[in-house]
Amino acid sequence: MSEARITPREAPLAMDAATFRALGHQLVDQLAECIAAVPAGPVTRDESPKAIRAALGLGGPLPEHGTDAGALLERTTRLLFAHSAFNQHPRFFGYITAGPAPIGVLGDLIASALNPNMGSWSLSPSGTEIEAETVRWIAELIGYPADCGGLLVSGGNMANFVGFFAARAAQAEWDVRADGVRPPAGGTLRVYGSDETHTWIQKAADLSGIGTAAIRKVKSLPDQRIDVADLRRQIEADRAAGDVPFLVAATGGTVMTGAVDALPEIAALCREQRVWFHVDGAYGGFAAAVPEAPADLRALALADSVAVDPHKWLYAPLEAGCALVRDPAHLRDAFSYHPPYYHFDEQVTNYVDYGMQNSRGFRALKVWLMLQHAGRSGYRRMISDDIALARLMAEAVAREPDLEMCTQELSITTFRVVPRDLRERADEPDVAAYLDTLNQQVLDRSQRAGETFVSNAIVHGRYVLRACIVNFRTQAADAEAAPAICARMGRELDTALRPAAIAPTTSRRP
Repeated sequence: MSEARITPREAPLAMDAATFRALGHQLVDQLAECIAAVPAGPVTRDESPKAIRAALGLGGPLPEHGTDAGALLERTTRLLFAHSAFNQHPRFFGYITAGPAPIGVLGDLIASALNPNMGSWSLSPSGTEIEAETVRWIAELIGYPADCGGLLVSGGNMANFVGFFAARAAQAEWDVRADGVRPPAGGTLRVYGSDETHTWIQKAADLSGIGTAAIRKVKSLPDQRIDVADLRRQIEADRAAGDVPFLVAATGGTVMTGAVDALPEIAALCREQRVWFHVDGAYGGFAAAVPEAPADLRALALADSVAVDPHKWLYAPLEAGCALVRDPAHLRDAFSYHPPYYHFDEQVTNYVDYGMQNSRGFRALKVWLMLQHAGRSGYRRMISDDIALARLMAEAVAREPDLEMCTQELSITTFRVVPRDLRERADEPDVAAYLDTLNQQVLDRSQRAGETFVSNAIVHGRYVLRACIVNFRTQAADAEAAPAICARMGRELDTALRPAAIAPTTSRRP
């Protein structure tokens, strides 16, 4: 018998309870201080990749010997908070990523300590039941049928993929999983989305095998909503040509402007045409819970499948997406690979049969805790506040003479820098091109300077600045500050960049 069998094993990664407790307390204390300091610091720092690698001490060989755990945790936490972009900063408006709720952070700690494999009930009995309840509560919050099927996934792309693959299996009149995506009678499977649809649809078409050429791009109206009449024309034309329309992807809150498609009309058209109705509500879906949201958003309850992202408007730590499918059987039909002689106990859920992953982490725990911590009324208030702050930002834009208001939907406000002396010439080709360049430069400075952080959108062919508020830490002063900061940056950059060819004949400033 080897010596390893008869002596106590001392693994390098082992940690006794007292050490774990002490290090855990020290880490939580350090994190609490770091998080509390975020609002007073910059949103991000203007650092090059090389500088960050140097600061973190990256680039060396894998260490031969281990490092003291306490020193390692303290140093890592300190360096990461010194060299990161902070989506929890109250002036982070760049993308639709919320800062993490504290109870969600602690929930992830519990989930990591348990480390269940959420693919199988037998490996995660409590976790499976919590995930099922989390799915039901999410459905209840947005008005979707609570007896639906669903599961937690990494984010919006994967949640949309789940709906896409469920639709593919449900709508094909042949065994599409065994025989492939080409209809036996000829033609092509077709999916439909507007030119405002998120790029998840290209990835899903690509990875599902139908190919991106199978996507029909439906034109959008001036308000960025899908043109339902054009959608009807394309579905009918494709069916007449022998193709198989199987999914319409509507959007409940577009990424660029927050526009909500005419969901009731699309639902009616899909029923008439026998096409799967899917709603990408990754951003805006949770706003269906509040009265301030567009009424059309509540029609996502009519969808065959819906994607929502708890790490957006539920403020969960990454990763947390959620796919909802009206009929749970469609999930098993799309993903289960048990042999025919195996029959599940209907009282047991095995999430391996509901999605693409076998090994799955316990994403549901943090969301379940957060839903209990805030409650339905708490979430309604926070989402309503974000919408109100975005409207307040739009009012601040209107007060800036060198800014032009573009759109305001849900919690997204878009605007652009237009120096007041160029306002009447903004449609001239050379001026329009310069304004696009100017706003690109303002965006770049915003994302480097650390005062506020916005992103961009294209609205009516123009490059504009975009601010999205999904942050319960944002206050009115933060929302009002962003337009003023962008206007100031715009004036400074305009002075430095404006070409002589479009310089005004009079002073630029009254």
